[in-house]
Amino acid sequence: MTELKLHLEKREGTGTAGAKKNRTEGLVPGIYYAKGEEPVAIVAKANELRKIVDVAGTSALVDAELDGNSKKILFKEIQEHPFKNQLLHFDAYGVNLKEKIKLMIPVVLEGRDDIKVQPSVLLQLLEEVEVECLPTNLPSEAVVNVADMEIGDTLTVEDLDVFKIEDIEVLTDAEEAVASLQEPREEIIEEDEDAEEAETADVPTVDETESDEEEEEDAE
Repeated sequence: MTELKLHLEKREGTGTAGAKKNRTEGLVPGIYYAKGEEPVAIVAKANELRKIVDVAGTSALVDAELDGNSKKILFKEIQEHPFKNQLLHFDAYGVNLKEKIKLMIPVVLEGRDDIKVQPSVLLQLLEEVEVECLPTNLPSEAVVNVADMEIGDTLTVEDLDVFKIEDIEVLTDAEEAVASLQEPREEIIEEDEDAEEAETADVPTVDETESDEEEEEDAE
């Protein structure tokens, strides 16, 4: 598990005006909350937060410091500008290392570029799975290798690496499909086009029909 650290400060200005002011100062407004604690309005440096968010996403523990106190947090929600590379707001959830948590983690298909059967099309059918475990055992992703898949093969949740880890309970149905390997659709389309061309070749055109009739008349 990657160790990540983030410095948080209490936010003075709240509301839309306060958030806008924070952003102009290179800060991102957010909320820190945890079980048994009052929510706290916070800010983080935009460049520092961006680096950590790009690594952690919403499925990795982050070491945070708030008011001189060390916290273990997860990002519960991260809001980004629709077309600017800008973080607008974040929710930081403080976790208790002794209590199990439930979390959605991303599914990663490893070995995409090493699939032996070519040509083929790999379909990812599941993007996330839900797991339950202690925060210290939390995986950042659920991985399965697809390099040895054959045409028609389907991998399920029970094929993921996290499914075999004793300290992690996977809550998503074990039989739910994760990935499938199929033949390329282009080949099917080409076969259909070839069949249509063959059928068309067997049907005489108007000119060919008229030419045949003229030859019969000349013969008479």
